[in-house]
Amino acid sequence: MRVDFYQLGAIPIEQVIASLAGKLLAEQERLLVIADDETQLARLDRLLWDQGPASFLPHAMAGASEDPRQPILLSTSPDAANRARNLLIADGAWRDAALAFHRAFYLFDSNTLEEARSAWRSLAGRDDVERHYWANEDGRWAEKAADSRSPS
Repeated sequence: MRVDFYQLGAIPIEQVIASLAGKLLAEQERLLVIADDETQLARLDRLLWDQGPASFLPHAMAGASEDPRQPILLSTSPDAANRARNLLIADGAWRDAALAFHRAFYLFDSNTLEEARSAWRSLAGRDDVERHYWANEDGRWAEKAADSRSPS
């Protein structure tokens, strides 16, 4: 499995989530977005209605009978009711449940940097995990080359 660490910097988290979600949808992939903060998920829910090529990214908040049909599901639980193979951790709190997915996107900022470093170290040396670290440089995402380097 692959874990992509995204250090947010000055870019709003909702913008990063919308961008990643749009790319996954274009690849016909499903996504589960997880955060403990229901207020954050509600803000993201509103934002996703105004994004994407058709002016919104199709999604829903978890807990409805239509969950299995949703290409993007927003939830406080790592249960992928929409059968997503991709998990996006939106609150900076690493969850080992991410390891059950094909790919995980771990977004963190300066407030959750130490937790990101800890997660990076805990995944080091695992044959079943491929780690990638991304930082925003001048408005573009750049992958940092050294696999052993932790988020800075």
